Amino acid sequence: MSDCLFCKMAGGEIKPDVVYEDEQLLAFRDIHPQAPLHVLIIPKRHVANLNDLDDALLGGLMLQTAAKIAGQFGYAESGYRTVFNCNGDGGQTVHHLHLHLLAGRQMHWPPG
Repeated sequence: MSDCLFCKMAGGEIKPDVVYEDEQLLAFRDIHPQAPLHVLIIPKRHVANLNDLDDALLGGLMLQTAAKIAGQFGYAESGYRTVFNCNGDGGQTVHHLHLHLLAGRQMHWPPG
């Protein structure tokens, strides 16, 4: 999608602070971090939200990548949180599927 911020990042038009990239995914630091480590993991192809994800392998790959990144930054053992927000009431502000990886502080429940 030509007006999608995350598509522009995946396409190289905008350069985020990348922490991981492969053929299908891009992971970069959130510009408004909510934890010492706050990374967004996105598919390179446009998927608007979790409701539109029709590829279970892609969803699984996103989660596996979150675990890999958490491990690379030393948070695998102490713990981390992963979150998909979906649409307005779910807190999604950019309508391109993205997985939040948060680590480096104690997480609380309920999240809000």
